[in-house]
Amino acid sequence: MATLRLESRASGKHVTVVDGLPKNAAYLADLLGALKKACGTGGRAGDVWLELQGDQRHRLRDLLARRGLAVKG
Repeated sequence: MATLRLESRASGKHVTVVDGLPKNAAYLADLLGALKKACGTGGRAGDVWLELQGDQRHRLRDLLARRGLAVKG
């Protein structure tokens, strides 16, 4: 299950974090590329999480659900 949360950075900017994803670097890179393109924003991938710039929670709920992921948050 993917978990969405909004975090604030020290600079005052917000990032949306998608946590609880499978530990598969190729899958995360593909998913990150698709989400960045759909949201028109930058981001980065970790081991089991993705981080996208700005508050993208509403868009990501729909995009992740279309890819068959259960979304919480």
